[in-house]
Amino acid sequence: MSETLVRVVKGDPTPEELAALITVLAARSAAPGPAPDPQRAGNWATYWRNARTPFHPGPGQWRASAHP
Repeated sequence: MSETLVRVVKGDPTPEELAALITVLAARSAAPGPAPDPQRAGNWATYWRNARTPFHPGPGQWRASAHP
């Protein structure tokens, strides 16, 4: 490993700062893992999402919000 991979052009970073930089660069260059399977909403959640009416702000709407 005689090849220079990172060169500091300006400033005097501490060893901890260099370690943090190398960690970030290594994480960015790593291959992404498999994408998680999307979670499908259950039938109960889907029913209520479609059944409820949208909320409309205004006077007296607190009464109407309880009625389908």
